[in-house]
Amino acid sequence: MSESDAPGGRASPGIGNAIDFAEVFQALPSPVLLLAPDLTMVCANRAYSKVSGRPLEDLVGRSLFDVFPDSPADGATGARTLRASLERVLATGERDTMALQKYDVEIPGRPGVFEERYWSPVNIPVLDADGRVSLLVHRVEEVTALVHARQAATKAPGGPTAPGGTLSHEDAMTADLLTRSQELQELNERLREAHARSHEVAVTLQRAMLPGTTLPPRTFAAVRYRPAASFLNVCGDWYDLIDLDTDRLAAAVGDVVGHGLEAAGVMGQLRGALSTAIRATGRPAAALTTLAQHAHTVEGALATTAVQAVIDRAGHTVTYSCAGHPPPLVAHTDGTVEALDAATDPPLGAGDDDAPRCQATVEYAPGATLVLYTDGLIERRGEDIDQGLRRLGDSLRRHHALDPEPLADAVLADLLPAAGSGPDDDTALVVIRLQ
Repeated sequence: MSESDAPGGRASPGIGNAIDFAEVFQALPSPVLLLAPDLTMVCANRAYSKVSGRPLEDLVGRSLFDVFPDSPADGATGARTLRASLERVLATGERDTMALQKYDVEIPGRPGVFEERYWSPVNIPVLDADGRVSLLVHRVEEVTALVHARQAATKAPGGPTAPGGTLSHEDAMTADLLTRSQELQELNERLREAHARSHEVAVTLQRAMLPGTTLPPRTFAAVRYRPAASFLNVCGDWYDLIDLDTDRLAAAVGDVVGHGLEAAGVMGQLRGALSTAIRATGRPAAALTTLAQHAHTVEGALATTAVQAVIDRAGHTVTYSCAGHPPPLVAHTDGTVEALDAATDPPLGAGDDDAPRCQATVEYAPGATLVLYTDGLIERRGEDIDQGLRRLGDSLRRHHALDPEPLADAVLADLLPAAGSGPDDDTALVVIRLQ
């Protein structure tokens, strides 16, 4: 091993230029098993071979669960629980510390005969240069003797700390904590299952409250919908695209305060109300005035922001009204970007909701692009919102000639955090090519 191969690029003083990491691995006192992503065993150290009762040649190249199957005894879950942990590590790239596991092991040379064993495992990912899991480190500590001692002490008169008992007070507490950890893991598994069910319900609810993927006829548009990270993939942002008649298309986005299921429920009610109002009036200001009055009857709706626009394809105009919402942008065919900020009133409930709201109209040349969005696209912690607006405008100037689908992707790539980290806030984006 050269100096450049050593940690930090230099060999440590007194060690020289050659460290036998294979022997270091073998010398580790804790049993360690290396697994490929398909759960084939790649290598094991001497401690693992000793505790498992299997020599290295009986392990390498074989599936973990072929060598260590679950006991046929009723209620045996060791293999299933271990597999679930390893698959979580593969899926998330994060280590998983398991609670005490009862995983009986088949006695070598005696097929079908299993010995009761207890283990405390940790599963750790090894990531390659692209961030993918290339190996799994499965480290275990066997605690069978401690658990058996705890069981024996529990049966003794006076309990674990009785005179003449087999456990010290400290060992009794340790064993008790290990036992409780098993109960906690079972509870954690139930919570994971409940979360998965909640997520499924939440996503189904969200899909039911938002438009489908089929756009109105003659509409050349793209929509992106990104809930904030860690909120069950549901949020209070909404969008809507509906034909009012042959020549007019109504487009809206809105943003309810908050995240998760409660905000999504409010969103569904407001989206439906605004959709009905714009169909009835055909005028963005009148529709938002009606929505503001309706918001007082919906708990959690006040302070919602929204923008409603009507595109007149025959007249080549966009008429719009904003209720406390960031301004839509029009990217014209020559690459200039115009902010539609001439008709902005307070958010719902923040002003006199009986007073008529304002609206404005701008002209466009066919081929321009209208962009509506929620503030999650442009707002960042510790930054003025004008900086986000400038970033969005710069992105549209660079990409305005793209079709709506690639344009939407380019805008998200320019403005949202890196892939995998999730946006700070809910984000809806609607990109419409004006005809």
